[in-house]
Amino acid sequence: VQLQASGGGLVQAGGSLRLSCAASGIIFSIHIMNWYRQAPGKQRELVATIASGGSTNYADSVKGRFTISRDNAKNTVYLQMNSLKFEDTAVYYCNSRRLVPWENSWGQGTLVTVSS
Repeated sequence: VQLQASGGGLVQAGGSLRLSCAASGIIFSIHIMNWYRQAPGKQRELVATIASGGSTNYADSVKGRFTISRDNAKNTVYLQMNSLKFEDTAVYYCNSRRLVPWENSWGQGTLVTVSS
C-alpha cells in the first residue's frame, strides 16, 4: 500500500491550499479515507473523513473552511483548505482504512505552514 500526499507549503493566513493523496495497492473505492494532522508538540488529530459512499465528517475546528473529496477513478483524495489560520499549521497525513478485514495505512505527510 502506498499513499503519496502532496500540496503542502507556506501560505499566509486567510489563504488556501489543496492537498492531494494518491493511493495505490488498495481497492480505493471501498476504503474510508481520512486526513489527520499533527502540530508541533501536539497529538495527531483527525481533520476530515470521507466514506466510500461519499459521506463526510469534519473536526469542529475546520468545519466550514475545509472540504474533503475523493475521485475513485484517480484513486485520489483531496483536502481543500480555505481561510487558513495560523493554528492550521501542521504536518497533514493521509490515511486509508477498511474495517472488514481491518486495513489501516498512512502516507508520509505533507507540511502546511500558515504565517500570521
